This record gives sequence, structure tokens and C-alpha cells, in this order.
Amino acid sequence: MRKADIINQISEKTGIPKVDVLMTLETLFKEVKETLAQGENIYIRGFGSFITKKRAAKIGRNIKKNVAVEIPEHYIPAFKPAKEFVKEIKSRHQERKEQ
Repeated sequence: MRKADIINQISEKTGIPKVDVLMTLETLFKEVKETLAQGENIYIRGFGSFITKKRAAKIGRNIKKNVAVEIPEHYIPAFKPAKEFVKEIKSRHQERKEQ
């Protein structure tokens, strides 16, 4: 599913114009990026958490030149789904297998 598909589904289910749904989604994405960039995590009850994970410094290898390269410590964005979310996905997949 692409972003356009999500916008279409939300618009159809709520009756909100697609332009407004697009603006809302874009604003949500922007806020998530800005909040994580500031070092804050985002917790959405029943859905999950957008967090930053710290990656330790390590030695990598440039395969073409066969040279060791130092990779500095850095942070990456991550999503951790809520327990309820995981249970719902597992139960739906289980139902599909049984059919």
C-alpha cells in the first residue's frame, strides 16, 4: 500500500476531501521527523512508539578497497509496535491461515 492508497481510503471512510487528508498526513510525518530529530520519542497508545536508537561506533569495511572504515556512533529512527497492535496482526494472520 502506498501513501496515495492510504489517502484514498481515509477520504472514502471519513468523507474528508483528499487534499485535507494529504495535508494532515504530511503534517503528521513532518512532526514525527522533527520530534525524533530533537531527541524526543513519540508514544501512541494502542499503536506503538516512534523512537530513536543509538548505534555504537564500529569498524566496517570498504569491500572495493579492502580498507577498514570507522563508523561513528549515530542514531536511527525506529518503530516499536504496541502489544495490542501485535496481537491484532497475529490474530488476523491466524484467521487467514485457517480459511
